[in-house]
Amino acid sequence: MGLLSEISEDFSNVYKNDPAISSPAEFLFNYPGVWAIFWYRIANRLYRNNFRAVARMIMGISQILTNIDIHPGATIGNRVFIDHGMGVVIGQTAIIEDDVLIYQGVTLGGVSLIAGKRHPTIKRGAVIGAGAKILGNITIGENSKVGANSVVVRNVPENSTAIGIPAHVIQKGRDKDPFSHNKLPDINKEMFEYLLKRVAVLEHILVQDNTEILEQDLQLEDIYESFIRAMKN
Repeated sequence: MGLLSEISEDFSNVYKNDPAISSPAEFLFNYPGVWAIFWYRIANRLYRNNFRAVARMIMGISQILTNIDIHPGATIGNRVFIDHGMGVVIGQTAIIEDDVLIYQGVTLGGVSLIAGKRHPTIKRGAVIGAGAKILGNITIGENSKVGANSVVVRNVPENSTAIGIPAHVIQKGRDKDPFSHNKLPDINKEMFEYLLKRVAVLEHILVQDNTEILEQDLQLEDIYESFIRAMKN
């Protein structure tokens, strides 16, 4: 696909991902992510043809204008949409495949100073929530989601959801709604609820020998073991 075709797709892709847009004129002032990708397309062509200093200068100016830092050596596929975009960082060896959605504050960073592939690979159709940090040469699988403010340091399988610090896979199977971050579970809340119920059960056991209470305790033990298994995935 040629440069102009890629840029045209980037512009038209906004209408598929943001219902707030009402006119083409809004591109100029309200979509820094689109303009960051626009300048990246040009700089990447120059970078691959060994005009690397010029490519870096272009992306430096783009960073000042959009507050989005994309290395011109990164690989970004078609119809990638950076929504709002402020504070997004994409490293040199990062690979982003087609139809990926990235929200503001996302970092695709490295954890090594050794030359080579040191940034993440984001597979087709993935959604990266606001503020998420994906670090190192790891892979986010196709159609997977990373919850807002999560820190991912291990591979995430395809069609999965990962949340937390560090992130754990808490759900497998593709969600019909790729934007449903409001449905992600609160692991900390669930753990605290378990602990409170556990304490209540133990208090009752201390007071009286009650078979029903003991059965509840065994049920909570099963919940706890399931929780631990999920955290180890």
